[in-house]
Amino acid sequence: MEKVLVLLTFLGSVIALLFALLTAKKVLKFEEGTPLMQKISASIREGANAYLKRQYTIVAIFFACMFVVLCIMAATGLLTWFVPFAFVTGGFFSGLSGFIGMRIATKANCRTANACRSSLNRGLRVAFSAGSVMGFTVVGLGLLDISIWFTLLKFVFKLDPSAITSAMLTFGMGASSMALFARVGGGIYTKAADVGADLVGKVEAGIPEDDPRNPAVIADNVGDNVGDVAGMGADLYESYVGSIISASALGVAAFGGELKAMALPMIMAALGILASIIGTFFVRTGESTDQRTLLSALRRGTNLSALIIAIAAFFLVRGVLGTEYTGIYFAILAGLVAGVLIGASTEYFTSDTYKPTQGLADTALTGSATIMIGGLGLGMLSTILPIVIVAVCILVAYYVSGGAASTSMGLYGIALAAVGMLATLGITLATDAYGPVADNAGGIAEMAGLEPEVRERTDALDSLGNTTAATGKGFAIGSAALTALALIASYIEKVQEVGAAVTFNDFSVMTPVVLVGLFIGACLPFVFAALTMQSVGRAAQSVVVEVRRQFKEIVGLMDGKADADYARCVDLCTKASLHEMILPTVVGIVTPIVVGMILGYKGVVGMLAGATVSGFLLAIFMANSGGAWDNAKKYIESGVHGGKGSDAHKAAVVGDTVGDPFKDTSGPAINILIKLLSMVSIVFAALVVNFSIIK
Repeated sequence: MEKVLVLLTFLGSVIALLFALLTAKKVLKFEEGTPLMQKISASIREGANAYLKRQYTIVAIFFACMFVVLCIMAATGLLTWFVPFAFVTGGFFSGLSGFIGMRIATKANCRTANACRSSLNRGLRVAFSAGSVMGFTVVGLGLLDISIWFTLLKFVFKLDPSAITSAMLTFGMGASSMALFARVGGGIYTKAADVGADLVGKVEAGIPEDDPRNPAVIADNVGDNVGDVAGMGADLYESYVGSIISASALGVAAFGGELKAMALPMIMAALGILASIIGTFFVRTGESTDQRTLLSALRRGTNLSALIIAIAAFFLVRGVLGTEYTGIYFAILAGLVAGVLIGASTEYFTSDTYKPTQGLADTALTGSATIMIGGLGLGMLSTILPIVIVAVCILVAYYVSGGAASTSMGLYGIALAAVGMLATLGITLATDAYGPVADNAGGIAEMAGLEPEVRERTDALDSLGNTTAATGKGFAIGSAALTALALIASYIEKVQEVGAAVTFNDFSVMTPVVLVGLFIGACLPFVFAALTMQSVGRAAQSVVVEVRRQFKEIVGLMDGKADADYARCVDLCTKASLHEMILPTVVGIVTPIVVGMILGYKGVVGMLAGATVSGFLLAIFMANSGGAWDNAKKYIESGVHGGKGSDAHKAAVVGDTVGDPFKDTSGPAINILIKLLSMVSIVFAALVVNFSIIK
């Protein structure tokens, strides 16, 4: 039975990776377009590859240092020897997910632009197929990593289930560390280039977006790939793996070490892959550029996948756990429904087909200040529904799983709700990852001087991509909140495992160290967001100065008689982002260790709880404000309020510029932060229990 369960998980990973491979081959069969389109695409690909090579070199140094630290701790008995190697493999697979997704995205951008010369549906299929490669690579590598470690620990080293999950939890720290580097570094790069290009190009020079005269235009398109593709892939890899492993760990505790409870989330993830593959075949559209029509095309595939997993999960739970545990199925269903509802909420607040974003566009008529105020207010208001949805999901999952009789069963139900939310990640991530491909396609269409209807089609796909990206971010932070709650429970179990005598009253908010930890944790996401926002600002300033210099000094550039020095801006963004990504990442890794060594494990639990709550709110607020500002700008560009070049459009560009680091740098990185805090706390639990100042 044990070998069958492992085999099912492994087969799920193989099916996902094979589907990704076949889809990639299908994408590469499409024509790349004109020689100029191919040249532009090659420049973007070259810049993205150069950035990732330098980023991975820096990250490799960090991983080598951490590997030595973890080996020293293992030698002193504070960790098992599995931890250092699990840490490295988690980081490797997380980085590999992003790299593969970026490679196909940079090859699909010109193919999408060329496909849009034929039809909108053809362009959507190419871009969505490229996104599917990313989605199924992430879930395939995630399950592959899990199945390899499970096989080694169970059948080679003969560990019991609790020891297996304890060891496997630690590779989440490697995945989260890599994801944070990728998200923060890529986010700083893409938004520095985007802000620099927009401020000087669109606002000061009055030239169109993606105009080849703009020296930052190639860097802007490179940024879409290193931030929104490579960074996002690494991000959702660690979300996916973290939810599965935390659920497995709590399942072992809830069922007294029975392997079936540990295997359930893994098998459900494998079923989710099959459901997602089926859903991809139902994504198609006509020639209408109406956003509701395009959204329904994507929603058709994601909703079908969710329906399939909702039905399959019922029989899976009854078959693996038994009919007496049918309540756990409803916990999974609660997570699945919550994911759909959070996506719908995000879509409502960020899509220009609904009143909030249309109303935000109206505020641009009175200037930059009013659209800024409106966007901030919209983002704050948009946190209400996700909070209510997640709160209801937690309560439902806890009690239908038997939480009233057994706390461990209730926590297992909450963890499975997170797995349910991420079960169809293959297709959900595909709808998210296709956006940067469509954005690049629009840039290539502009720079290559393609027909106006091609740009109209790519703009429609890009606008849809903004909505699906915002939806994906809301989906990711919702699952992060549930996973973080499960990881806090895993941390408490780890503390007990290493020798602490834990009681319920230890974590009362009336306990001073817990309260102090809550305040520190609540502050962390704001400090982290501030560091990343300031990093974007500093990097963007250097790009603005360089673009202004080239407009002033390169004779004939504005007349189209001379070429811009694109490489200079690419190099500036690369150096700035790699330098600026270090401090925010170090803060996320060092803080739980420092807090633990001073306040003890009680303070750490308070810190984790505070960071989860405030981080959830802040991430939703930033992602939705940024998405709404972006789509308000595109709504005006469609011809509303005077269209491109109008005063309303100039005000909307300012809002979009501020919203860029909100939605693509700081916001999406916060969901990694709250899980990384938990992962680091789990790895260093023995150190904290034995050597903290306050016991």
